Amino acid sequence: MAPKKLYKRSQSKIHKRGLFAAYDIVDETQIIQYIGNKVTNKEADDIYDESFEKSKNHKEGGAVYLFELNKRYQIDGNVPENTARLINHSCDPNCEVEVEKGEIWIYAIKDIKKDEELSYDYGYDLECFEDHPCWCGTDKCVGYIVAEDQRNKLKKKLAPKKPVRSSVKKKKVKKTKTKTKTKKKTKANPPAGGKKKK
Repeated sequence: MAPKKLYKRSQSKIHKRGLFAAYDIVDETQIIQYIGNKVTNKEADDIYDESFEKSKNHKEGGAVYLFELNKRYQIDGNVPENTARLINHSCDPNCEVEVEKGEIWIYAIKDIKKDEELSYDYGYDLECFEDHPCWCGTDKCVGYIVAEDQRNKLKKKLAPKKPVRSSVKKKKVKKTKTKTKTKKKTKANPPAGGKKKK
């Protein structure tokens, strides 16, 4: 008997389609394998450039499914049978990726409720971050798909620059006090038949 699928496809609020938990999933559960064609880093660079150029015509952004396997090879997951390619990025993910014996697997890193969208951190570099906007909408979202250890650098990069203080010192103007004559105040009589106004 084949093991039941822990995931299902559905429309995503993050980006187009996504994968969702078909059942409650316990932390550290192996969910799905990321499969595709094994390519060299050189071939991967060519695939990335071609895919990224095509993606410029789409408002939603890129459709590149390359996954680093080791220092020499990557997995091109842009194949119909690779359902794992539908898992979207999140700045506060519930899954992570692990490479085991030349295979890429997606694991839960927390308990996941049924119908909750599966996500992991894509771990992109800070370079060219503008090309990869993020729509995960979590409290930890920095607006772009950037690896967690790069997000503080990105926040500093995006922070508005403080105005440069002028080195020219302003001259202090001395205030002079002037004496003015004041009239003595007289108490007004209350209106006839009434109380004095406060």
